[in-house]
Amino acid sequence: MTQGTVLVVNSGSSSIKYQLVDPQTGEAKASGLVERIGESSGTVRHDAGGTTTEREQHVADHAAGLRLVLGLFDEVGPDLAASHVVAVGHRVVQGGPLFDGPVLIDAQVEQQIDELSPLAPLHNPPNLTGIRVARELLPDVPHVAVFDTAFFHHLPAAAATYAIDREVARTHQVRRYGAHGTSHQYVAREAAAFLGRRLEDTNTIVLHLGNGASASAVRGGQAVDTSMGLTPLEGLVMGTRSGDIDPAVIFHLHRNAGMSVDELDDLLNRRSGLKGMTGENDLRAVHRLVDEGDADARVAIEVYTHRIKKYVGAYAAVLGRVDVIAFTAGVGENDEIVRALSLEGLAPLGIEIDPARNAGRKKQATVVSTERSRTTVVVIPTNEELAIARQSLEVAAASGLTDTPPDDFPASTGHA
Repeated sequence: MTQGTVLVVNSGSSSIKYQLVDPQTGEAKASGLVERIGESSGTVRHDAGGTTTEREQHVADHAAGLRLVLGLFDEVGPDLAASHVVAVGHRVVQGGPLFDGPVLIDAQVEQQIDELSPLAPLHNPPNLTGIRVARELLPDVPHVAVFDTAFFHHLPAAAATYAIDREVARTHQVRRYGAHGTSHQYVAREAAAFLGRRLEDTNTIVLHLGNGASASAVRGGQAVDTSMGLTPLEGLVMGTRSGDIDPAVIFHLHRNAGMSVDELDDLLNRRSGLKGMTGENDLRAVHRLVDEGDADARVAIEVYTHRIKKYVGAYAAVLGRVDVIAFTAGVGENDEIVRALSLEGLAPLGIEIDPARNAGRKKQATVVSTERSRTTVVVIPTNEELAIARQSLEVAAASGLTDTPPDDFPASTGHA
């Protein structure tokens, strides 16, 4: 039986990120990015077989972008037909109250994703555009939607419910949905496998730290709390987002600064977080500012890591026992300073980082806690594309639309 591959598509407002994945081995056979779609000049990068192809050209829309991608597979490789593509997996940010797992895409699912757009106006519309274009251009393979919110669909009511008028909440679907769920689920499973633990017996705090950042409490493989809320704005301090903030700040700025709803949206989502405090949203640049003596940058790092520490303490209380803390994503995997400061002073809770183990960037699963730490602290590189590929293959196989049934997937983490 031929082993199949899955084409994973992540369609943004002006970009298409893609990867051709072998879901069994975890190997990315090709990957790429189309950026600045709809602008006067766009860019495309396609990596395959150790060769990088880069071009700069006008990309009119997502249809043109995806045609460009398929053309590069034909021109540079690997050949999609020879790769036996058995499914196309699409990342969709908001599944709302409708979707608690991956789903085979049909016209009804497209309509439901569209109807959920008010809950994710910046994400669901471009996600849907990518789906429609891909289904048109690749009509002979099943397409599967994998939702960022699905892992948190069954949060306990105590964690999911906002304390506002219940009828308002029900009418407008206001609850905690979370985000980055595909990553949180993947990392919790990989951490348990890496440490040789049974997932169902393991309590984990996952810290997904990138330009967007979120924390989750996972008991036995099931999410019981998460930091992002109705939207990805709530929770941790992020590159450009404020994270947690007193809602009355919005009323104050509206009444006293005359800021409109759109201006406040822009402030909290695009001009806050590290960007708002330092002028830089990249932590590497913020660290350089600290080294140069910038007081605002130093405070920004303190605010950023203090918020993470608060969530670690809160989730330790929620879980009652924390077996593993897992750092992941761009910052979590590569920033030893953030990892150290986020858990500094938590030895009374049984959490201790070993400076030597913690040093440097981590490209594979690594234990960074001391031997005496009751909670094992690890860095687990996330791989959302692989997680989407595996879920897509499972859905396609369960629907009888592929002759390549998924085996039990091996753990992807390496030891260090």
